[in-house]
Amino acid sequence: MMACLHRLREMGKEDTQTEATQHIEDVRGEPGAMSPRQRQKDELLVFKEEVANESPSVPAELANWIKLNAKDLKIRQKDRCWAAEVVNDFRENLLRFLKSSTDQPFFQNAEFLNTGSYFEKVKIHSPDEFDMMLKLQVRTRLSLSELDGGLFYRISLIRPTRTPVQAFLLENKLTLSSSKVLSEMYRLVRKFLKTYKVPDTSYRWEVNRKRPYSPAVTLSLYRREDNSDELISVDVVPALEVQSWPCPARNGPDVDNWLGKKVWQEIKGLPCFFVPKRLKGRNLSEDAKESWRISFSHIEKKIMMSHGNKKTCCESAATKCCRKQCLMLLKSLIEGLKQRFPKELDRLCSYHGKTAFLHTLCSRFKDSMWSPQKLPTCFMHLVGALEDHAHRADLPHFFVPECNLFSSASFPRRALLFLYNALGEQRREGLPLLRPPAPVPSLIPETVSAETFSERSTERSVMATVDSGFMKLVLVFAVAFMCTLFFET
Repeated sequence: MMACLHRLREMGKEDTQTEATQHIEDVRGEPGAMSPRQRQKDELLVFKEEVANESPSVPAELANWIKLNAKDLKIRQKDRCWAAEVVNDFRENLLRFLKSSTDQPFFQNAEFLNTGSYFEKVKIHSPDEFDMMLKLQVRTRLSLSELDGGLFYRISLIRPTRTPVQAFLLENKLTLSSSKVLSEMYRLVRKFLKTYKVPDTSYRWEVNRKRPYSPAVTLSLYRREDNSDELISVDVVPALEVQSWPCPARNGPDVDNWLGKKVWQEIKGLPCFFVPKRLKGRNLSEDAKESWRISFSHIEKKIMMSHGNKKTCCESAATKCCRKQCLMLLKSLIEGLKQRFPKELDRLCSYHGKTAFLHTLCSRFKDSMWSPQKLPTCFMHLVGALEDHAHRADLPHFFVPECNLFSSASFPRRALLFLYNALGEQRREGLPLLRPPAPVPSLIPETVSAETFSERSTERSVMATVDSGFMKLVLVFAVAFMCTLFFET
């Protein structure tokens, strides 16, 4: 009896799938019977069904194209070492300067957190962008007041204080001013650069102009000659450490099947951070003008570094997966779309792709689903997932699900429709914008290795100590020798 019921269920499933497929084939067979938008929607449904059944049709030519691009995204080891050394020297000296600074004691206990794509090992093309969160601690209890859907907050002290943070309070002596903290960060970095020199003196750091709504002090590394291109960009972001997560973030994503309950409890036990970012909009209240945005960059880094369903994922060649490669490919596609349509996709950024990626990891949680040989399949699934989010105008923030990154306030409907159509076009035409990037020039001259760079300052100091009198003596002997040769001839 049970066997008969089971067989009837299977027959029902087969009939339903056959009817759905037949419906799509019937409509496709009638020229002009379906609008392009409806056709794209049906194609996406078919594609999602194929992926769900682990049998998506990725043509061999497209699969090879995806694999080729994945290889071309890797950063040259020489550039990686050189850039890391330059940035590490800057970071260590800036931290030493802040700790010894007496004019602003609030920054004396600061510590750096390395966040962003480079430190998550998903940076593409070139190691030219670095993010550093400068952790600031307020040694008193704080009150968080939500200003929007759970991302922006007003931060206030529970009671007045005489600790160094008082220099950054508003007139009410309780509300912490984000603009004052960011302005002071700019002042301290500029003061630091007056005395700091890059180990290789042929390069220099320069503070960029303040960008609206940016929580970062951005610096650029240039060669000293005129009209030099930017080589490296560094964002220094002051971030307040808060031990307890606000209510909108406490439920968070469902990662039990992927990371496990124990790992998620460990993550929720970590502090969260707030960066001085102002809410966008006109006629803002005074609270909104001094808003702070919650940041989970350090937790995203932890997830990316331990991304497997099993702890052994990517610990050896035998347990490798293609998760990070898929994210890097998606970032490259987004970059290509923004270069091709800069005006239409101005709101699109790599964080939209990263959010869709994290949601995909929750639904496709088994390591076997991300085996390296399935790279083309997994990447096409990821492209389809972002396309589906755009179609539904729904991309929940991974840690604050009530906040929709594709809401009309965050991403205009016209731009979202354009993104949906552009992704569908890319998927149908074989990802033409996922082309290998133009050869990226080396950050350092071919004659200069990373080891040479680290030794240059030492070599210069040695040369500077050569006695000038000895050099004059050598010059005299050289002149006498030339005179002797002249008279002999």
